[in-house]
Amino acid sequence: MITTEPRPPLLRRLPAGVWVGALWTALVVFRFFTRENELRHLFNYYGNPEDMPMVVTAVVTTLVASLLVRLPLLAIAVALAGAVFALGMWEVPETTGLQFLIADAVVGYCAAVRSRRVSLSALALPLATLAGLLLWGAVNGDPVNPLAYAGFAATVLIAWLVGNTVHQGRAHTEALRGRASEQAITAERLRIARELHDMVAHNIGIIAIQAGMGSRVMDTQPAETRHALEAIEATSRETLAGLRRMLGALRQGEGESAPLEVTPGLGELDRLVKKAAGAGVRVALTRRGEARTLPPEVDLAAYRIVQEAVTNVVKHSGTRDCHVTVEYGPRELDVTVVDLGAGVPTATPGTGYGLAGMRERVALLHGEFSAGPRSAGGFLVTARLPLPEQTPAELPLEVGP
Repeated sequence: MITTEPRPPLLRRLPAGVWVGALWTALVVFRFFTRENELRHLFNYYGNPEDMPMVVTAVVTTLVASLLVRLPLLAIAVALAGAVFALGMWEVPETTGLQFLIADAVVGYCAAVRSRRVSLSALALPLATLAGLLLWGAVNGDPVNPLAYAGFAATVLIAWLVGNTVHQGRAHTEALRGRASEQAITAERLRIARELHDMVAHNIGIIAIQAGMGSRVMDTQPAETRHALEAIEATSRETLAGLRRMLGALRQGEGESAPLEVTPGLGELDRLVKKAAGAGVRVALTRRGEARTLPPEVDLAAYRIVQEAVTNVVKHSGTRDCHVTVEYGPRELDVTVVDLGAGVPTATPGTGYGLAGMRERVALLHGEFSAGPRSAGGFLVTARLPLPEQTPAELPLEVGP
């Protein structure tokens, strides 16, 4: 697909110097039609305190606007040249200060948007010019006011400090934006990793159990072997479909959205119990409280917690019985998975990708999670997920006698 960049606005396509020059040209044209001998007035340097400052300012601002983006140091040099030229215009001393303030503005611009080397060079140019003028006046015996030069130097320093502050603020904002982007990428990678683990590890574990059972009874119980192979086929197809959905979601373009898979929830627990039974583990499922529609993220997290805990029972506990309890409270959802087996997850309780994934899911929802061996034997996983308070429309109706 061929993409074309949109054209920038007209004000962006034309250089700034063109617009500044057009402004001054319009002013001169207006005066040309309202005053006689306009051109002679404009270009008569001697005894022309009315028009010459405008000419100098027009030339300096037009050149500075033209050079500012590509050659900012040259733009400062042009403004300083205008200030030095204006020193000879004794009738209008303000012109020198105006040209110097233009140079200050460019110094602030360089400090705000350019590199440190360019900004320091921009700072050095006006200070060097002031030092040179001060030295020239002292050598030639011209009247010199050190306080005036100090004041001009102070304006340069202030302009540079303001621009440098803006530069630091932009750098800080970019750093925060970059960090937020990195955190978002990391969070998305963790989310994908959790979904892959919860979906693939569970199903592959079931397949491994079924394959082991089938191989053990292949010669003596052909019917059980056929049942195990059917379960392996169904689970494999389900895993493959889930992986395809995930890969399809990851290929979505920017601005398009697609879930990593058809999002499961607590409504799929009966199917999960059936799959666990096929792997040789009986799961007793108990629901308490008034079942209701849950937020999607809570529904998915609760299902994944039960799924991972049951998978651990199948793979590690060494028992054939497990009890799952889902309790709907007014403001929380409690999930408990307990078994009476002798085994524990690999390594220390609380480690491993499965338990870490469950803990992360609960933490993202600001809930409470615990997992570890029971004192009476077996293993216990509990999770409490906060729920939004029920609205009056969601509360069950009470019917009187």
